[in-house]
Amino acid sequence: MPKRPMNSGSVASLPCVCSVHPGWVVALLGVSVLPSELRAEGFIEDSHANLTLRNYYMDRDYKDGGAKSAAREWAQGFILGMESGFTEGVVGFGLDVRGLLGVKLDSAPHRSGTELLPVSASDKRAADEYSRLAPTAKLRFAQSTVKSGDVSIFLPFAFASPSRLLPQTFRGTTLSSKDIDGLTLNTGYIDRINKRDSTDYQAMSIATPNRRFNGAATTSHLAYVGGDYQVNKELSLRAYHAEVAELYQQDTLALLHNLPLGDGVFTSDLRSFFSREDGAAKAGEVDNRNLSALFGYRLGGHRVSLGYMHSSGDTATPYISGTELMGMSEQTMASDFLNAKERTWQAIYDYDFVASGVPGLKGRLRYVRGDNIELAAFNAEDRKEREFQMELGYVIQSGPLKNVGLLARKAIYRNDFPSGTAFRDENQTRFQVLYTLPIW
Repeated sequence: MPKRPMNSGSVASLPCVCSVHPGWVVALLGVSVLPSELRAEGFIEDSHANLTLRNYYMDRDYKDGGAKSAAREWAQGFILGMESGFTEGVVGFGLDVRGLLGVKLDSAPHRSGTELLPVSASDKRAADEYSRLAPTAKLRFAQSTVKSGDVSIFLPFAFASPSRLLPQTFRGTTLSSKDIDGLTLNTGYIDRINKRDSTDYQAMSIATPNRRFNGAATTSHLAYVGGDYQVNKELSLRAYHAEVAELYQQDTLALLHNLPLGDGVFTSDLRSFFSREDGAAKAGEVDNRNLSALFGYRLGGHRVSLGYMHSSGDTATPYISGTELMGMSEQTMASDFLNAKERTWQAIYDYDFVASGVPGLKGRLRYVRGDNIELAAFNAEDRKEREFQMELGYVIQSGPLKNVGLLARKAIYRNDFPSGTAFRDENQTRFQVLYTLPIW
């Protein structure tokens, strides 16, 4: 949904665009009635704040001869995060506030649409700036924490996308508990999403690249429950159940294992997603099993990984629009590799240059190939796609620019899909400069 530019020129003057959520109102009232001497203890002393600066350039150079030849923009992001501690007592209360501001540095109507900035539907112009203020109330009991208001979730079925200028968040209430040794339990109720190029909360819908599902259908809420269990130092298990009301249900099971082998470590990463319709199935049929395995070997600064992902059932793998699914194809740049019937192979080479005496420098080469793809909306079968990805990142270790992060990513993507599909042949380039400044 395109957004109009806002007039806010600084983080300090960000307007609050979020709706009032009953959960965090209750929590705020709880804080307000506590004695002032009690509120001041951990609430103030354990608080902290920081400002993250993110300079982002993104270039999508399309190679398929379509009407639009490129999407190319440059923007500056400011993310101010302020987190309180908790008040003293059996139940501790706290409040977090996040202010976000995105500023256009370069864009034009004929090359807008990178999702770094909101874009007007009428003239395709990107907003000069956009901003939002996001409060989150929280309470802690023993090793359990409840957050309500603007929340971030980084779970397998809905990973808040970090891949653009400003972070994507949700509105809702979450509970995370570590009261049982080795087990982290998570549950939550989410009723709105704030996408990465948006300034307001919207009803959630299902992602529909290549017209996989009915993208106009929305849900009243997402509810989930599950957890991660650290069996021992080498083995962890993960299980979740999520219901996107009236759209689909999804169960997630995963196993991660590290095995010392010779002078290195052999790693196993097994993931699975089982999806089906929920309630009225307003997005259409959902029938998918997504199974993947990624095996790697780490020796010194080197790591080599090989993986395979198989999608079966009558439909593509569903996920919430604006988020990422933590399948084997996570962090690909040009496609999601989650089409119906798709079989995906990948090979990854990672190198940490600390092994060569250059701390802070890391590189990656990755090749992903999918085939046997079915695109029902285009009456197309046995299609293919592939992506080659290069990445180099460096965090400056000393001097006046210490802790400034530099990241360059390049992807070359090709497919044999019919014209009009969501994923186009392209060469994609991204540059980022990141710095987090502690305030107190």
